[in-house]
Amino acid sequence: MFDTLSDRLTSVLKNLRGKGRLSEADIDATAREIRVALLEADVALPVVRSFISGVKERAKGAEVSQALNPAQQVIKIVNEELVGILGGEKRDLALAKNPPTVILLAGLQGSGKTTLAGKLAKWLSGQGHTPLLVACDLQRPNAVTQLQVVGERAGVSVFAPEPGNGVGDPVDVARRGVAEAQRAQHDTVIVDTAGRLGVDEEMMRQASDIRDAVDPHETLFVVDAMIGQDAVSTAEAFRDGVGFTGVVLTKLDGDARGGAALSVRQVTGQPIMFASNGEKIEDFDVFHPDRMASRILGMGDVLTLIEQAEQAFDADRAEQAAEKLGTGELTLEDFLEQMQAVRRMGPLQNLVGMLPGGNQMKDQLANFDESYLDRVQAIIRGMTPEERANPKIINASRRQRIANGSGVRVSDINDLVNRFFEARKMMQQMAGQFGGGGGGSRKNKKSKKGKKGKNKAPTPKAARGGMPAGFPGMPGGQQGQSPQLPGGLNQLPPGFDPSKLDFGKKKK
Repeated sequence: MFDTLSDRLTSVLKNLRGKGRLSEADIDATAREIRVALLEADVALPVVRSFISGVKERAKGAEVSQALNPAQQVIKIVNEELVGILGGEKRDLALAKNPPTVILLAGLQGSGKTTLAGKLAKWLSGQGHTPLLVACDLQRPNAVTQLQVVGERAGVSVFAPEPGNGVGDPVDVARRGVAEAQRAQHDTVIVDTAGRLGVDEEMMRQASDIRDAVDPHETLFVVDAMIGQDAVSTAEAFRDGVGFTGVVLTKLDGDARGGAALSVRQVTGQPIMFASNGEKIEDFDVFHPDRMASRILGMGDVLTLIEQAEQAFDADRAEQAAEKLGTGELTLEDFLEQMQAVRRMGPLQNLVGMLPGGNQMKDQLANFDESYLDRVQAIIRGMTPEERANPKIINASRRQRIANGSGVRVSDINDLVNRFFEARKMMQQMAGQFGGGGGGSRKNKKSKKGKKGKNKAPTPKAARGGMPAGFPGMPGGQQGQSPQLPGGLNQLPPGFDPSKLDFGKKKK
């Protein structure tokens, strides 16, 4: 999401850097470029006008003219105006003082309400709640069955008493669903309602009747981010016909422009509360305007990256890995655990996009084949525990056995093992330089003495390049190629654990 807008804005603001003083013509030219970028991103015209007006007014004032670095001050202004358009601060769900909290989902057919209901339920479960899904979409074929499947994937209960689809009164089902939640002591109820291909009177009346019957604490308007300008008109129709307290954006991974997100909040006056950016049940996030604005301007989103790492990494195992990292004694078993934890955080492209300047690596990772990680996992799992702990014993016959068992070539085994040795050697050198693990310097001396002997660790061919350390042998999308990551990221150690980084206390 926002890839097109992010690229344009980053390019425009980059031209300001290096200028000691900004003239009024510079500010006007920058504002024009930003206006074009926003319009191309399908942002509503009234929103664009308001945004540009705010930026120009502040940029031409004393705030910039008296700044030591005017260009950086303009970038700061653009960032703050973006945060304002996206809603300022995030808003939490309004929970009932006397459970259950009732959440009503409304939106057009195809916007992803049913899947979103499961994702929201999964997220609430992770927050310590006990949600109940209520199936009130009785018109669309198999909508009830779909919600039951989604509920099963999310691990939550579903109230769907009707024997078939297209039967029953959705208002009565909603009312009985809330009663069932009270009886079974569920503290949250998520009501999935019917949608239509377009806004019509019948849909609005049914949604209003359900709203009046269950008196929800939150009414969330679910909108498909890919419909662009139509998202604004649809949101206005629901605001006037049903009323809602928050917005949920779905299918963000399918829209590179992102105009809907920048428009809906400003036009409707209601906050964007959640965002769904994938097909998996876990692809669901709280919407943070400040973090999203930072990502749009290519500044990354480190806080979200840390939060995902905290969820993916086991604290005890991460501590053990950190201790081994200090001595350079990580094993292939440790590497496998770390790789699986990183994969639980999401696609590599998404993770890199959260790093400051990560957008610059987007093209390099575009052809990256993540299925290679499956092959690396298969190779390591094809080894015996002894081989994972001590790869030096993996001779030719063992490599042939592992290759046959994991469905890869022997050269793939050689490549992985060689890169792992190179990475571990680097860790031992680092341990010696920084005093980690006590015996690092001694091992380094031994390594130097054995340069021509059997103690020398195998090194990969120079042509292979790629990513030693954290991901030994990781190729690019084509055979024999690897993405060359800038900024020293190619030298991440095996077992690198983002959750161990100390970025200070997070603001509440």
